[in-house]
Amino acid sequence: MLFKSTILKICLCLLCFLASTPVFSQGAAWDSTFRPASYEVKVAQFQSYANSTEDIIFLGNSITANTDWSELLGLSNVKNRGISGDITFGVLERLPEITEGKPAKVFILIGINDISRNIPHSRIVSNYEKIVSGIKANSPVTKIYIHTLLPTNNTYDKFKNHYNKDEEILNVNKAIKDLAQKAKITLIDLYPHFLDSEKKLDKRYTIDGLHLSPEGYQKWKEILEKGGYLK
Repeated sequence: MLFKSTILKICLCLLCFLASTPVFSQGAAWDSTFRPASYEVKVAQFQSYANSTEDIIFLGNSITANTDWSELLGLSNVKNRGISGDITFGVLERLPEITEGKPAKVFILIGINDISRNIPHSRIVSNYEKIVSGIKANSPVTKIYIHTLLPTNNTYDKFKNHYNKDEEILNVNKAIKDLAQKAKITLIDLYPHFLDSEKKLDKRYTIDGLHLSPEGYQKWKEILEKGGYLK
């Protein structure tokens, strides 16, 4: 009798645990609370800097963080607000720091780390919608520009969780394009400009199949300047 009672308690505990464990739509667990190790320090740094209504902000993850935008573009009012490893949930959390100065422009590129962490593309796009609506609500004067996600190249081996996600990238990019049209904001379609003949991130533009080389940033600069987005 005691044995049966013990088994029953174990079963009840197991059922409670399973009931409290989230079930995710794409069969793989994901965590909206993830923040990179440098997140708090970087946000604190950003908050300590002066704001201006003339600011042009580049907002995103390491792909944004890994260059000096002011030097690259030759514009002293360009600010880098990229955090390596960041995801769309992290951008949403730190959005008040972006909008408090009522910047002139915000250029957004975020989402590849979400994909690598199995966050469903529907949630990524939902967060994009919240980012856009948050900027519009708190800084109506700010012009918003959203980039499509860049391709990756699986012939490298450093970031295996990011490679071979072509379908997910295309799904997110399609939704980003739809959002830009719906929200009446400017789309910058980076993706096709960085492809090689095999539909991978061109090796001329990358150092590891994910992050950009100096030539990659020059290509990005060329796209921005030709499109007149910095004027």
